Amino acid sequence: MSTLHIRSVPSELYLYIQQLAQKSNRSLTAQVINMLKQAAEEEKRREMQKQTLYAIKSRRFQIAEDGPTSLELLREDRAR
Repeated sequence: MSTLHIRSVPSELYLYIQQLAQKSNRSLTAQVINMLKQAAEEEKRREMQKQTLYAIKSRRFQIAEDGPTSLELLREDRAR
């Protein structure tokens, strides 16, 4: 298992994480690992959403090669 050292953590943040650890009956290390894991999972979820939305957008705005032009559609609509 790897080791991560973090320097210059703001006092307020350190105390907040310490309080969260106490509430969850975890050590400070376990709390930080849990928070990092949640943040990494959230980042993966956002990336997947971004890719999904891009795929939807790219499919949505493709012009069909064999489809009618907008001018043909307008003429057909006006002829009704």
